[in-house]
Amino acid sequence: MDWQELTDLTRGQPFVVERVRLAGSGVAIEGQFEPPQLAQLSVDDQVFVAAFVRSHGSIKEMERTFGVSYPTVKSRLNRIAEQLEFVDTDPAPSGADVVDRLRRGEISAEEALAELEKSR
Repeated sequence: MDWQELTDLTRGQPFVVERVRLAGSGVAIEGQFEPPQLAQLSVDDQVFVAAFVRSHGSIKEMERTFGVSYPTVKSRLNRIAEQLEFVDTDPAPSGADVVDRLRRGEISAEEALAELEKSR
């Protein structure tokens, strides 16, 4: 079964995966795993996101592909974005991290203050 079939079966309701089998090794892992965010989108939204990525983020291309206007593409992207949790790939350092780096002489007092101000 693929994600689209699973999404169709669940009809957009939240679900938890309880068993994962590694292909080829026969190893199975049991627990409670949330599916990836993109897999939790409706099939139509998954197709839309895949088309957006394949078009290198070109809204013009999306207009042509789906036969819709610019505002319609933007509206759909905004609706999908609201369903996705933002992952901060560059979080601000904690105060303790900044102080530790200051103690080790890796940054100056001015740099430490600036970093602490940024993280507020």
